[in-house]
Amino acid sequence: MASKARNAAYAEEKAEVEVLFAQADNHKNLGRRLLALRSRVEGEARTVREALGPVSSNTQVHQTVIHNVDGILTAIDKMLEPGQDRGREEGIIRAGPARVGLNEYMASLKRIDRTLSQMTASNMRVNQPAISDFNDLLNEGGLKLQELFRAALVENNQPVEPLNYLTKQMPFPSIQQDRASHLAAIEKYISSPKARNAALSQRESPSVRIYSESRSLYLVNSLQSLSIASISTSKRKNTDDPYRQGTSAIGIYASAIEGMFIAEFQNISAIFPRDDWSIVLEVTCRKALAEFAKTLRELNMQVKSNLITDCFLAYEIIEIINNVSHRITAETGEPKLPFGDALKPIRETAKASLPEIIEDQRRRINSLATLPHDGASIPFTSETMTRLQTITNYPKPLSSILASLGDGNWTQSPSAIHSTNSSTSLPSLRSLDVGADGTLLLSHYILDILETHLATLESRARILLKSKAVHGVFLSNTVALIDRMIRSSDLASLLGSNTQAQIKIDAWRKKGNSLYMDSWREPCSALLDTIYTNRGGGPRPQSGTSVSSAEVIKGLSSKDKDAIKEKFKLFNTTFDECVKRHRELAGNMEREVKSGLGREVGNVVEPLYARFWDRYEALDRGRGKYVKYDKGALAGVLAGLE
Repeated sequence: MASKARNAAYAEEKAEVEVLFAQADNHKNLGRRLLALRSRVEGEARTVREALGPVSSNTQVHQTVIHNVDGILTAIDKMLEPGQDRGREEGIIRAGPARVGLNEYMASLKRIDRTLSQMTASNMRVNQPAISDFNDLLNEGGLKLQELFRAALVENNQPVEPLNYLTKQMPFPSIQQDRASHLAAIEKYISSPKARNAALSQRESPSVRIYSESRSLYLVNSLQSLSIASISTSKRKNTDDPYRQGTSAIGIYASAIEGMFIAEFQNISAIFPRDDWSIVLEVTCRKALAEFAKTLRELNMQVKSNLITDCFLAYEIIEIINNVSHRITAETGEPKLPFGDALKPIRETAKASLPEIIEDQRRRINSLATLPHDGASIPFTSETMTRLQTITNYPKPLSSILASLGDGNWTQSPSAIHSTNSSTSLPSLRSLDVGADGTLLLSHYILDILETHLATLESRARILLKSKAVHGVFLSNTVALIDRMIRSSDLASLLGSNTQAQIKIDAWRKKGNSLYMDSWREPCSALLDTIYTNRGGGPRPQSGTSVSSAEVIKGLSSKDKDAIKEKFKLFNTTFDECVKRHRELAGNMEREVKSGLGREVGNVVEPLYARFWDRYEALDRGRGKYVKYDKGALAGVLAGLE
């Protein structure tokens, strides 16, 4: 039974296994069918995809084209829309800024400009007529703004009286701030590249042209009266007298130019952009500077016709213009205006005056037919010193000119100076610095004038003055006058920096003293004797001891005594003549000359006479026959000469 039960269980399990194997076979068959179906589906899907791909691509292209067409239509609508407002903008432009207001007018121009930019960018043929019309409107609007700019400037162009502002020390008038802002807004538009391109005929900035034309006329008209005054006040009835500093109105003219140019720069800086300041200032001031240059040329002709007396006017003009030019540059911060071109002719004339002044010394002194026979100095010496004192009023321009010539080159002829040294520019700040070098050059020049004056006078005196006493007094008086006029003026400080100045003056003073002392040579030579130490007959003095006059006379031979008597007589005669001549000349001697020459005579004659008297006074025995003066009497006479 147990065996049957086991067989039955086995048979049952076997049947189940067979069922499972049968199901597994069915699943395999199903899997194969599913794989085959999948392959078929994938193939069909691939076929569908390949068929639908071009359709999808074409659909996307069509969508893009449709989008672009919509955009173009929208842009066309927008582009055509400004053209539809042409009538409104045209009405504003035609009416002008005065009627519609500047802000509205410029807003319309900006809208037209923006519309033109859009229409030009579209490059559509349909817009070409509208573009042309809008360009015409833009051009017309720009021209009307230019007229408005000009009209606004004309309102401020009434000429002013510069002297009124200078005397009251008031600043020159400038354009009011609100009007300047108004002009700046207009200028910003009409000088813009777009506005200038709209008016193809205008190569330069119209705002600069309009401003310079308008304001230059204002400057010229305002300064015209000062130009006339400068010429009239510079003309003098007596051209023999030197020009006096400040007589000409050229200083007022230059001050007015300075004030008006600075005021004009303030206008320019308020209206124009920073980059245009320099060119606008230069163009605006050009006509006024041309008129100023014309005035300087007329003054230059006057200076040339009276070079010796009017050269100081040239120096004054150079100093004034240099100072004005540098102050304007410092105030504006812009490059220098062309003052140098205007100043060139008168600067060359001033340069030529330096050697001419020296030559004039020779010419005038050599033309003298006579010199004072009383030894008095001539008026030309005082005139020369007055001229040199006047020169010290112009240290800056003279130092600049002398520096450009070079030390000592002022002795050349004016033509040589002109060919070797010519410049159109203003001197540099360094050349205008009157420091040690400038002062030294000026002192050298003044010393050369004095040297020429004294040397030529001395040479002329040798010819015209036969008396050495008069010659010596004349030269001493001249040197004393020169020295006194130096010490009493700014020449003292100028020449004090030159160590050679006093040395040269002292040398001429010594020469005058020497010439005068030559006239005392005869009485002095009468006091010279010969002592023989190898002759016997007389006592020989011991070293350090003196021999009495009686012992000396005792040792003389009769011939020697007679010779000594003649010497006393000769001395008495010639001494009295010299004293008489000295007293006659003393009335025309300068105070310091009289004392100096009297002292010089005493220093020479008194010791000679004292020695001679000590040796030979016993010859006369107090009778006064030969020995007219004792030592005390002679000393008294000599003291009276001082």
